[in-house]
Amino acid sequence: MRLDKLLFETGFGSRRTVKRLIKSKQIKVNGQTIAVDNLNVDPDLQEVTVSGTRIHYQPHVYFMLHKPAGVVSAVSDASNQTVIDLIDPSQRVPGLFPVGRLDKDTEGLLLLTNNGQLGYQLLIPKKEVTKCYEAVVNERVTSEDRAAFAAGIVFDGGIKCKPAKLTILSHSATESRVLLEISEGKFHQVKKMFLSVGKKVVYLKRLSMGPLQLDETLPIGSYRALHIDELTALKPYFK
Repeated sequence: MRLDKLLFETGFGSRRTVKRLIKSKQIKVNGQTIAVDNLNVDPDLQEVTVSGTRIHYQPHVYFMLHKPAGVVSAVSDASNQTVIDLIDPSQRVPGLFPVGRLDKDTEGLLLLTNNGQLGYQLLIPKKEVTKCYEAVVNERVTSEDRAAFAAGIVFDGGIKCKPAKLTILSHSATESRVLLEISEGKFHQVKKMFLSVGKKVVYLKRLSMGPLQLDETLPIGSYRALHIDELTALKPYFK
């Protein structure tokens, strides 16, 4: 692969930062200082160093997990099963992590990768990546609730959420099933938004994150590698 791509994918900064590293002659291949960024290198066969530190390249992996309830969105946990525990040990590459988090009792779409740059791009607030959730609420959701969500729910303490799209799928006198689209990721946000209008979420499932849609044929607790069309859809976030 190209030298600049290798440095970018191993976490040495943006492409602009990588070019500066190369121009400042901090990069060596088999002991020889390199001053061009388009050199083809093989990190398995050649020693590539940055300021004397050897690069160990691990190809990126991308897994879609249908997270079950009862599992925590963490790399490790002393007392709970984690989403990493659901991955076959042979595929638990170094640096694998969940992009964002779902509450322990929440199901649905979770992306796991060792591509830190992609995770960063999907999570930074300025990107406003849309997440869609299906929720069951313990009371009837009304048009007034829908308007409040569209205006921006305000939590206790004055914290205001960005406008959200609330769609009522079905309801009875004691329960409602809804879709909620939000473009941020505050702690327990969906549950807190409904609590702010006097209602409680009793079931929550994430259906999408940005262009990535949950594969409903994927059994709960199972995962698979992303398909090429899914990776292509994520391309705008590969910065």
